[in-house]
Amino acid sequence: MKTVYTDAAPAAIGPYSQAVITGSLLFTSGQIPLSPATGEVVPGGIKEQTAQVIENLKAVLTEGGSGIERVVKSLCFLADMNDFADFNEVYAAAFTGKPARSCVAAKALPRGVLVEIEVIAEV
Repeated sequence: MKTVYTDAAPAAIGPYSQAVITGSLLFTSGQIPLSPATGEVVPGGIKEQTAQVIENLKAVLTEGGSGIERVVKSLCFLADMNDFADFNEVYAAAFTGKPARSCVAAKALPRGVLVEIEVIAEV
């Protein structure tokens, strides 16, 4: 098993890796909408936060030798399912390969963010 780390995505805020690779699969930890430069939650609503999460995922995937087009499964957490349509608009523009997906409401997410996404991708 190999761990993945990049400065182009926020550092882990707990005892975990940004991602791990085992065999031909890369498993990311959940990414939240933190700016890699400041470590702070990006301003804006669900669309801006979803876009930042996707950028963070792209950075981790790239560092691990993969890419968003190689994602086979995503797990998405929303703080409020009323944000689903706006979230889905941003998500659909990025995940054009239409990987398998689960999307659930979470009672609370770290740092009070609106969205968190983790993915499994081929390397």
